Amino acid sequence: MLSLLLPFLVIIPIIIAVFLYVFAGLKIARMIALVTQAAYMVLAFVLLVASRNETINVSVGGYDGFLGIMLRVDNLAAVFIFLTVLLFLAVVIYNLRSEYDHTGRLYWFLLFLLEGTLIGLFLTRDFFNIFVLVEVSTVVVVILLMYDRKRRNMFAGMTFIMVNIVVMQFYLFGLGYLYMVVGVLDMEAAAAVIYTMDRADLVLPYALIMTSIAAKCSLLPLLTWLPKVNSLTGSRFTIAALMSGLHIKGAIYLFIRFQYVFGGMGSELFLGVGIITAIAAIVLALAQKDIRLMLAYSTVAQVGLIIAGISLGHSIGCPYSRIGSVFHMVNHALVKVSLFLLAGVISYLYKTKDITKIRGLFKVSPSIGLACLLAVLGIAGAPFFNGFVSKYFLGYGAGGVLGFLFNVINFGTILVFVRFSAIFFGKSDGVATIPDWCREGVVLGLGFLSFGLGVFGTQTIGFLLNEPVYLSIWGYIEKTAVFAVSLGLAVLVYKYVLTKKDYLRPLRDFTLSFKIMVGSIGVFFAGVLVFVGVL
Repeated sequence: MLSLLLPFLVIIPIIIAVFLYVFAGLKIARMIALVTQAAYMVLAFVLLVASRNETINVSVGGYDGFLGIMLRVDNLAAVFIFLTVLLFLAVVIYNLRSEYDHTGRLYWFLLFLLEGTLIGLFLTRDFFNIFVLVEVSTVVVVILLMYDRKRRNMFAGMTFIMVNIVVMQFYLFGLGYLYMVVGVLDMEAAAAVIYTMDRADLVLPYALIMTSIAAKCSLLPLLTWLPKVNSLTGSRFTIAALMSGLHIKGAIYLFIRFQYVFGGMGSELFLGVGIITAIAAIVLALAQKDIRLMLAYSTVAQVGLIIAGISLGHSIGCPYSRIGSVFHMVNHALVKVSLFLLAGVISYLYKTKDITKIRGLFKVSPSIGLACLLAVLGIAGAPFFNGFVSKYFLGYGAGGVLGFLFNVINFGTILVFVRFSAIFFGKSDGVATIPDWCREGVVLGLGFLSFGLGVFGTQTIGFLLNEPVYLSIWGYIEKTAVFAVSLGLAVLVYKYVLTKKDYLRPLRDFTLSFKIMVGSIGVFFAGVLVFVGVL
């Protein structure tokens, strides 16, 4: 029965989008969309529960097997579908009263269209459908970014889409070569054929496809494009939240799927790339004054950490690293959406995005301050919060130098949010306003959810991923001690180093031109080709 509903998972958001576009003038229209989205989340939850025991399949078009277009929901896809629906519901509630940024019918239409394309991406197992859905979602995001038609936004949006065209050409060429080799476009069928093939025949398609996916993940050397797009003047905080919280997670989801198809090829390479990306992004985050740029670079750092954790799981065969990485994707999506939505409210209260001018948040709005504190503790990996549990399992198999590097990344994350936390204290220059209970309710709800997922972390992993995990009391104590030491050291570094002199000022405006970005994509492709071909 559930299999027959799979196509409707894509259709429902599109119906909501059209409904809101046609009836945007009616006050009740948003409430109807909200109720529909809530019912949609119930359906996604039922699908999540059902997928724990079986993979749900449906053939679209009447062709069975790999010849038809198959929609499949396994446990991983169900988790991402539920997460997507939940966070879009949060954004809908957040925007019910648009006092901070005016939203029109086109905005709502594009918002739900984006939800439908992301759900389709998680449902499909067809290589070409992935290409189409990624392209559609990119166009929708670009239009949302250029929504206000400001000159800078138009230029950045066109640059964004041109880079995406180049990136997806690598994917398309890799797909064509892979189809020539394996003769199918279905992921499961291709994985079965690839398992029997000589690795040398797969080097070129692997390098082409993974270059495009790495670029979509904003891995080094393209780690600047996502932050720059998120920080565009006039672009909405809700769009930045969805890009950092969900859109980039779609690229990581594809990374997981294609690593499965290719049997974990190149894991050692992406382990290194993920670590270097995380460290570089942390340094760039510390250099920023714009609150959105700091959060966006922090996203890239966590993406690098997740890619490193997934690759670590493939390299050493540790299931805990893979499980922790997936759980960290869920945690980061929840917390980062919360932080970007909070940044929108904070910027409105203080009339600035300069984090050095935002002080005394608890005095201006205790509820917003509490929500922000919960989100910061979650992303920093504080004990009893979701980030603590996911980071524990993500780096479970890392020892020696790798263990040290993972600790460096976690320390860097803590340092970034120690600097961010300066907004809680000091003399306030903000203006207190009448509370918007829709927005405050969303960010507080996401904050307490972060705490709940930390307290019941192992149980949540067992439910979401259907994987039994064990976090020993001594392991918890050890990681708590590491966090406490890292926090103390981060406070000292912030107080006696970062506040004394702006050492990272030269990196604040670091960016890549279009030519350099395109050239770096080619260099990355050559590096993957050589590394995988030689090793």
